Amino acid sequence: MRWWPLILVALLAVATVAFALSWYTPDEPHENVRVAGGDASRASAAIGQLGCGTCHTIPGIKSANGGAGPPLIRWSERSYIAGRLPNTPANLVRWIRDPQVIEPGTAMPDLGASEGQARDIAAYLYTLGDRERFDR
Repeated sequence: MRWWPLILVALLAVATVAFALSWYTPDEPHENVRVAGGDASRASAAIGQLGCGTCHTIPGIKSANGGAGPPLIRWSERSYIAGRLPNTPANLVRWIRDPQVIEPGTAMPDLGASEGQARDIAAYLYTLGDRERFDR
């Protein structure tokens, strides 16, 4: 019996699977996410004005060391916002602006964030990934 056709089919199958897996990217962090109209350098001022640090710990923001809400560490690696929305820039801006509309009764209050403030905060949060430090 000749084995070469069987070996050739097996090699072709392995090559096909390897090629398919080279294109697969499982829930990668949202590194280098751009938030249209957002400027991460303005986020600190917006976070301070809105009082986000009263409830949240936010790396890189000295006044943001609250413990009532979840720490906003490694934001770019998260899959969901508030456990229900896919972590996209548009959804994060919506959440910052209108959390009570998205999840009525949530502990996150409506803070009156403007569209610009929400975009700046979102832009900053997407800079937070596995390389962030709590060094302030």
